[in-house]
Amino acid sequence: MAGASTFGTVFVAGSGFMGSAIAFLVASKTSASVQIFDISDAQLAKAEATIEKFGKTSVEKGFLTVDQFIDAKKRIHATKSEQLAAHSDLVIEAIAEDLELKKDLFKRLDNICKKEAIFASNTSSLSITSLAAATKRSSQFIGMHFFSPAHVMKLVELIPGCDTSAETLEKVKTFGEELGKTLICSKDFPGFITTRLGLVLINEAAFALMEGLSTAKEIDTGMVLGYNHPMGPLALADFIGLDICLHILETLQDGFGDPKYRPCPIIKQLVSAGHLGKKTGKGFYDYGG
Repeated sequence: MAGASTFGTVFVAGSGFMGSAIAFLVASKTSASVQIFDISDAQLAKAEATIEKFGKTSVEKGFLTVDQFIDAKKRIHATKSEQLAAHSDLVIEAIAEDLELKKDLFKRLDNICKKEAIFASNTSSLSITSLAAATKRSSQFIGMHFFSPAHVMKLVELIPGCDTSAETLEKVKTFGEELGKTLICSKDFPGFITTRLGLVLINEAAFALMEGLSTAKEIDTGMVLGYNHPMGPLALADFIGLDICLHILETLQDGFGDPKYRPCPIIKQLVSAGHLGKKTGKGFYDYGG
């Protein structure tokens, strides 16, 4: 059986790869009931297939028994109804990295959820304080930044907003520990800790490539073997998606007003061409797509 949970019912808004991984993580590590929400039947069906794949891989690698996976699946329920968030203790948002979309979602859920429910956003760069301001529960609002894939990566970055209460932070910390994660806390500045540092490296690597310093492969090899990174910055950018990298860099530049965050022109060019990385088959590298 999965371990105890600070939150009895968790509502995951967004059933993409990240939302699916978060839902699987919560159900496999705790006793919580998990509702995974999306507006699309096709996307929910894809999420169910993704969760099935996560489970089979976890069983094959010895992280879960077959019975534990069956138990976890029983506690994951796909839904197209936001109204089912009404009895949730924790809402985790994992939709597209768009401030207005997220604010609209939280505003609707704020009118549906019970007043004591805590809201968490999985945003990697957007202002937690701004998102919280769309609700009437800013003291119960926090950033909970998972890393992809969420059920494998060991880190969760917690970001309290201006009004986040100490009680909310402690509850979410405890929950993160129940998920088996290492937790770090960041103040609510654009990009927080990890995204800010990671995207600066990616951007500088892109500038180095554009200036002809070396090839993409050699730049990445230098960081992998010289700094013991598991993946080079340009390969990482392709994995994340160059459109997402560009959006985050623009958020950093806008948030700080500092030209050091200006996106490298080669990233803009690749995005304009539709070469977004692994998901399109081409970015800094050609994946034969």
